Order: sequence, then structure tokens, then C-alpha cells
Amino acid sequence: MIDLYRTLFHEWKNRKLPNVIGRDVSLLKYATIEPKKIIVTSGFRRTGKTYLLFHLIKELLKDQTKEKIIYINFEDERIPSNTEFLTDLIPAIKQVYGKPEFLFLDEVHNIPNWSKWLRRVYDTEEIRFFVTGSSSKLSSKEIPTELRGRFLELTVLPLSFMEFLRFKNISSAKKTEYSTEEIAEMQRLLMEYLKYGGLPEVVLATEDKKIEILQGYYNTIIRRDIIERFRIKSEENLKTLIRLLLNSTQYTITKLYNSLKSLNYEIGKSTIQTFLDHIENAYFMYSVYVFSPKAKNQLQWPRKVYFIDTGFISQLSTKFSRDMGRLYENIVFLELKRKKAKNPNLEIFYWKNQLHEEIDFVIKRGLKVKQLIQVCYNASDLETKKREIRALSKASKELKCRNLLIITEEMEGKEKINSKTIKYQPLWKWLLSKNEM
Repeated sequence: MIDLYRTLFHEWKNRKLPNVIGRDVSLLKYATIEPKKIIVTSGFRRTGKTYLLFHLIKELLKDQTKEKIIYINFEDERIPSNTEFLTDLIPAIKQVYGKPEFLFLDEVHNIPNWSKWLRRVYDTEEIRFFVTGSSSKLSSKEIPTELRGRFLELTVLPLSFMEFLRFKNISSAKKTEYSTEEIAEMQRLLMEYLKYGGLPEVVLATEDKKIEILQGYYNTIIRRDIIERFRIKSEENLKTLIRLLLNSTQYTITKLYNSLKSLNYEIGKSTIQTFLDHIENAYFMYSVYVFSPKAKNQLQWPRKVYFIDTGFISQLSTKFSRDMGRLYENIVFLELKRKKAKNPNLEIFYWKNQLHEEIDFVIKRGLKVKQLIQVCYNASDLETKKREIRALSKASKELKCRNLLIITEEMEGKEKINSKTIKYQPLWKWLLSKNEM
């Protein structure tokens, strides 16, 4: 085994780190945090978790030698999937280099008993650990008991629109005024962002490769992170369920059950719920509940469905024309998720009344509703605008919230309706502004 360790360490020492485009998320502040914690970066495959590690390593190398920083990718086929490799890892590092200062473990959850080993070395060694993974085994919901209280989790999402522009080498400096040409360019870039999403490799790929890469990601997530991980036997049932969700904006277990039954699929409601849990645990999909003080309503009312990247919706949905309203709404949800990551007290719901009037997003912080957001692609249509305003007015009164926003394609400004002020803002501009909540 020592020969394998020496090979891995030698390769790491001589490895040239790739150029990394900076993200709005940084791990640097966690390198000196006290008391020290195991830093876990989790999330969907190919969102840039490993590159966040490399960015931090480059920063650390300004003050540390590479012998004090060890990176290991546990998806390397040469690494045996047994606990013995982990048990002997620290002694092997000390034998070759001496005591390490930082240990970066990529996809370590592939090794049995990884969490018990990590707990032991965390408690006995003065080493700072950074762990990444695409499995929900590393999420705060499933992190093993022995690591609770010892880790901080950072979930990495695809690129924000501001990061997307950075990857395109386009300045996104905040401005108050934009020329007609600048607005047209931002709208064009937003359309590309909506169509292909924000996964870094897709953003950097040429036009002819983007769809191929997205389809490859989709097949990998279905096969490795859902079917293989959860040992699913009814593969076709799962794939059909996902196709239904990709073509839906809301769902209930009963509605999904009836749809699958009408397609001659034999699947029970409990299995559908299990599949939904697996899809969400793979970071592919998110469910948003209705805003209600009654838990029964939250469980019984339809849940809205959003996906990790709009590229999957626009490329894998079977609709013949692109649903811009849905893509807009999904992008807004992902941006709200980023804000929630910075402020864990934020909660995201939707609102609906008995007349089926609906608010896309209810943003709650603590005990108060902080903002109501409608996403309206075509606000120039008079009937659509009236419908959105009517729902906002009713929800504003019921939820005691006067911070009202309609996100649009082009409309911008403010309008006073029945003593309430409604703000209109184009999606691209909203994505580039701070919008603190």
C-alpha cells in the first residue's frame, strides 16, 4: 500500500493546478476559522466543487509548501474501496512528508466508514479538513451522527448570472444606467443563460457541444447518483417520473400516480414518494411548499417543482416551444437559494388561495414575511398584469407584507395600487443587483 501512497503523493506534488475563474463563493475564510471545523462542500455534479478546492489551495500555497497540503480524489480507480486505505493515510503522509496542515478529500464518501475515520483523525490531529461530494451523504440532512457539530456545510449551485458573465469575460460592474445596446446585450446573454444553464463546463463549451454535455450529465446523475446508489430496480418507472416532473410546474403524489397509471406503469404512491426523495437527495430537483400555518395544508396542497439548472428543463422537456415563464421562475428560485445559503433564516414558499390566485415566491425570515415576488415574463399583456397585481394585493393584505416585486422581461419602475407600491424589475437587472432580504 505504501507504494500507492507514494505514487499519489508524487503525482500531487508535481501536478500543475488548473487556471481557476473566481466564484462569488470562496473557501478562504474557512481556512483559519476557529474553532476549526470540517468544511464540507456538497451539491450537484459538475457545479465546480473541486475547482473551489483548487482555488483555495492556490491561495494557501502563497504561505504554505505543497507538502503541507494534500489533495486526494477518491474517484481514482487505483484507490481501493476499503477502510484500510483511510486508516493508513495519515501515517503514510507523515512518513513521506511529515505532518500535513491541510487535507482535501474529494468524494471521500465512496470509502466505507469514512465518517468514523474522519471523526477520529479530526479529534486527534491538528489538521484542517476540506471534504467535497456529489452525494447527499455529505448534506446536513444525511451527515453521519459522529460528525454532527464538527462540520460546516457549503452547498455549491451552478453559476449565478453574475458568475456566468465572469466566465464569459464580460464585465458585470453594477450600474444605474444602461444604454440601449447594453440592455440588448444583457437580454441576449440572459437568453443563453436560460437556454443552456449555468453549469461551468457547459458555459465554457462551444455551442455545438453544450447539449451533448447536458445530456451526459443527466445520464450520469440518473445512473450513478440515483439508480446505482439507491439500488433501484424499476428504472423505467423512475425515468418516466422524472420526465413528468420536467414537464410540470407543480405536483402531488396522487396526480403523479394517476399520470403513471394512465401510461400503464405499475407503481405505488409510497414508491413515488421514495423516488422523489432520491431525486432531491441527488440535488437534481427541489420542492417548494405552499405558505400556510397549518402543516396539513403544506402536505396536502401541490408542491412547486424546480430543477438544479434550466439547461435540463429547456433541453429535456418534451414541450415543442420553450416555456419562458417557467425558465424565468426557475432562475429566480435558484437565485433565492443562493441568498438562503448566505442567510439560513430565510425560507421560501409559494402562496395560493381558494380562488387559485397565486404568488410565485413568499420570502419569510424568522416570523415575518419579508417579500412577495411574482415572476411575469410578459408583463405588457394587460390581463396577465391585472392577474398578477390582484394576487399580490390579496396576498399582501393576508400576509401583512408591503414589499412587493414583479420580475419581468423588460418592464421597470414602480406603480401605486390601492396604497401599495409595486416594483417592476427586469430579470437580468434583478440578477445583477444585491437585493438583500
